[in-house]
Amino acid sequence: MKKISPSLTLLALAINAFAIGSTEFISVGLMPMIVNTFNISLSQAGLTVSLYALGVTVGAPLLTILTGTWNRKTLMVSIMGLFILGNLLSAFAPTFLLLLVGRVLASLAHGIFMSISTVIAADVVRPEKRASAIALMFTGLTVATVIGVPLGTFIGQHSNWHMSFVFIVVIGLIGLIATSILVPKGLPIPGKINLSGLARIFTNKSILMSFFITAFGYGGTFAAYTYLTPILEGTFRFSASTVVIILVAYGVMVAIGNSLGGHLANKNILPALQKMFAALALSLLFLFISASLASQALGLIATLLLGLFAFMNVPGLQLYVVQLAEKFTPKDITLVSAFNIAAFNVGITLGSFVGGQISKGSSVVFTPLGGIIIILLAMFLIRLAQKDQASKL
Repeated sequence: MKKISPSLTLLALAINAFAIGSTEFISVGLMPMIVNTFNISLSQAGLTVSLYALGVTVGAPLLTILTGTWNRKTLMVSIMGLFILGNLLSAFAPTFLLLLVGRVLASLAHGIFMSISTVIAADVVRPEKRASAIALMFTGLTVATVIGVPLGTFIGQHSNWHMSFVFIVVIGLIGLIATSILVPKGLPIPGKINLSGLARIFTNKSILMSFFITAFGYGGTFAAYTYLTPILEGTFRFSASTVVIILVAYGVMVAIGNSLGGHLANKNILPALQKMFAALALSLLFLFISASLASQALGLIATLLLGLFAFMNVPGLQLYVVQLAEKFTPKDITLVSAFNIAAFNVGITLGSFVGGQISKGSSVVFTPLGGIIIILLAMFLIRLAQKDQASKL
């Protein structure tokens, strides 16, 4: 049988990542439509983001543990099947409750996909190419931010939000077919995961603190980002069609920020993360000031700055936790990585919940302030981690 090119396998993973990245934040662009369809509050609609993140939080470590003995190709096909099922249910949900159920099903697929796809990407290339392979796979998520979410929002605005989920289902089907053809059958199987690793991980102070840094540092953005479309439409008075263009520009800034963040985090990770979090907090403050003034010009600049700094910290946060695992628990690197993915999504849940409570109690204008408080917690923890490092030198 002809050997499958690693480039083609990475392409299949990138297509799946594009589908998964698109569905993760699609409800941000669709939130006003979901509110109107089900006659619910904005904070209730925010559950489409926070419960999705909670599903990823549970799915990443739990399903990684339960499927350790599965053939990797079979597992990837099953993941995309679950993803498609969840989005089909969301697309045709007659009630808000069923929409949430569909979101949770899709999120479970998301969690385990993120846990194993990086390992597959690393396994199909030579050791010296692993970092590049993982980066290539993650381009699917970046492209989803730049194209998938705005395009899905555009489809919803010009037909209805149900069709946005149908669009994602179609991409998921393409990913499923690509997986069936382009992912090799004979990939290494991790085997049954030793649960004693849980004790090693959660009794290590440095690793445990890194999870909190990830949750707070990444999650603070979502206090405002979850409600970005209502802020753009309701506060800054941008038209729905203009919001789509702004979301595309936001995605471009996210891609730039990710690239810069990876470069900045190559050396001295903690100081670099501290600076990134400070810049993110300032961008949220600028968004609050702009929203308070209801200035479209300032609002546009603030949104683009938020995109630049929002996810700049992701490469550094992931690299930091992997380095800690290599140092303290080298047998549990995959499991540590899965729990850090869970931590990212704990942050999303926390941030969107805080934003929902603020919007419910006062106004979406104040949601960036909630994000700033969460990010300050991450900065405090980084300071503690730096002191801990210094004390061990």
